[in-house]
Amino acid sequence: MAQTPDEPLTLTVHSLPRLDRASADAVASTRAGRWKMLGLMLVCAAPVIASYFTYYVIRPEGRRNYGELIDPQRPLPTWTGIDAQGRAVPLSALKDQWLLISVADSACSDACQQHLYLQRQLRETLGREKERLDWVWLRTGETALSEPLKQATAAAQVLHVDAQALAAWLQPAPGRKIEDHLYVVDPLGNWMMRFPANIDPKQAKRDLDRLLRASAFWDKEGRVK
Repeated sequence: MAQTPDEPLTLTVHSLPRLDRASADAVASTRAGRWKMLGLMLVCAAPVIASYFTYYVIRPEGRRNYGELIDPQRPLPTWTGIDAQGRAVPLSALKDQWLLISVADSACSDACQQHLYLQRQLRETLGREKERLDWVWLRTGETALSEPLKQATAAAQVLHVDAQALAAWLQPAPGRKIEDHLYVVDPLGNWMMRFPANIDPKQAKRDLDRLLRASAFWDKEGRVK
C-alpha cells in the first residue's frame, strides 16, 4: 500500500474573540466589586489592625516605658457609672479617646486631690494633643461630692462606680492599693498601662507623648458619633 508522504505541520493562529460592550462592562463591574469588597474588609479590620499596632509596635519600646504595660490588655467593662448629673453612663461610652484614669473614694483625700491635679496638669502639657486624652475620675463610696470638688473636676469625666466591680477590672501592683496608681486606656477601650505609685510626672508625660505620637495616624480627637 502506498504511503502518504509526510506533510509539513502548519499552525494557524486565530485572534482572540473580542469582548462585546456588555462583556466588557461585566468585567469592569466584577473588578470594581472586588475592590469595594477589599475596601470593606479593610474598614472592618481597621480596629483590629489599630489594636495590634498599639500593642505590638509600641510594646517593643517597653524597656524604655515608665508605665507598666498590661498583658493581656483588659477591655472596658459593660457595667455603668453615674455622672455628676445623676445620669447612667456605660463605661464603654468612654471609648474612642485615650483615657487617663484615677480611682478614689468620693471623700477625696489629699492623695486623691494630688492625683486629680496631676491628671489635669499632664493633660494640659500635651498641648494640641490634649483633646485626644480624657481625664477620668472613677469615684467610689457614698460621700456626696463637695462643691469645690465639682468645680475642680468640671473638665473631667467623673463617674460614680461600684468598688467591687471596678476591682474586677483595674488592678494595682502587688502590695499596692487600686487608688495608688494612674491607669491608661487606649481608644479601643483596652486598659493597657499602669503608672507606678508615687508617680514621676515627667516620665509619665514622656510615655503619654509616645503613645499619642505612635497612634497619631489612626487615632483622631473626639468620639465616633
